Amino acid sequence: MPTKVETEKWKRRLVENAEKEILKLTDSEKFKSYLDTVAKFHRYSQRNIDLIYSQNPSASQVAGFKKWQNDFKRSVNKGEKGIRIAAPIIKKLTPEDQKRLDTTEEKAIVGYRYIPVFDISQTSGEPVLSAKDFVKENLADHKNVTNLYNELKNYLNNNTDIKVSEKRLSELGGAKGYFQPSTNEIVIGGDEPDNALKLKTLYHEYAHSQLHGLKSAFKDRPRAYQETQAEAVAYVAMQNIGVDTSNYSLGYVATWAKDKAVIHSALSEIQQVSNKVIELSDGLTKQLGLQEAPKEPAHDLKKLSAQDLNKSYQGLQQQVQQATNPQQKLGLKNKLNDVHHEISNRTQKQLQAFAEQNPGIKQPESELDQSLKR
Repeated sequence: MPTKVETEKWKRRLVENAEKEILKLTDSEKFKSYLDTVAKFHRYSQRNIDLIYSQNPSASQVAGFKKWQNDFKRSVNKGEKGIRIAAPIIKKLTPEDQKRLDTTEEKAIVGYRYIPVFDISQTSGEPVLSAKDFVKENLADHKNVTNLYNELKNYLNNNTDIKVSEKRLSELGGAKGYFQPSTNEIVIGGDEPDNALKLKTLYHEYAHSQLHGLKSAFKDRPRAYQETQAEAVAYVAMQNIGVDTSNYSLGYVATWAKDKAVIHSALSEIQQVSNKVIELSDGLTKQLGLQEAPKEPAHDLKKLSAQDLNKSYQGLQQQVQQATNPQQKLGLKNKLNDVHHEISNRTQKQLQAFAEQNPGIKQPESELDQSLKR
């Protein structure tokens, strides 16, 4: 088993790696282009957001006719009906107007007019970068992930004051899950087909409950901080069990954080929660028997041919090098030692048999073949 010092070092390395990888993404030219794109779209008032939604609930990116042409090299499709939003009418104030309005401002809003804008789905032309370009949702299916998800969900329901339930994705408004601070409830999209993404979402929402609940120290952080922190914890938790979600997680974090200062500040606060999640996961994976690779009984190894035994040895060496979880790595090393001992025993027997058949030949100084030494 790894020592406490080794375990703590492993946890620190996971969090440090998360920040390093996120910062690497924000330095990429593609991500800078994405931020430039975001800056070109107007930030609309709540009134206009309501107007857009009432006319086209699926609208995602809207701009005026000329803005689509000039800034995005896209054209509004023929026959498309504009979405009407309120635009302010700004008038230059005369001295009389300033006196009447009791202001020193040179210009003021004197009314509103309705102008047409168009959603990206109503246009054609050059592609526009969006957050989805940094979020890959089709994670590989991983064995035992479903068991761990169910075990974590049951643990939270039975041993904490957090309640975890499931709803259909269609009821979540495009989200994979959410945390409700007022009721201390986590809701997960139960029909999510990707098991790894489902587990990652549960880690994400659990991180919200620990960092941003009603009694949490960081509950008043801005939304960008909160999402950066929750997804970074989820990324670290998945890395700890050997499931790489970087295609999804790092893109998700970066599209929220956008600023290196935000990333640094947000991630500096997640160490404690990351440690808690790792310890919880390690306990559950141990209960499920997922931490150590099962050892093959000695008699099974004895039945293997020399060729198969060597193949097993080489395969285990590669698995040890690739393993990221310290406890999983320890289990593989133990299994590798078993195979190594079987090869050594067979070699010694062969040497002894050869010596008995050829008593006149001088014995080598080492009774083990040098190639078997590690």
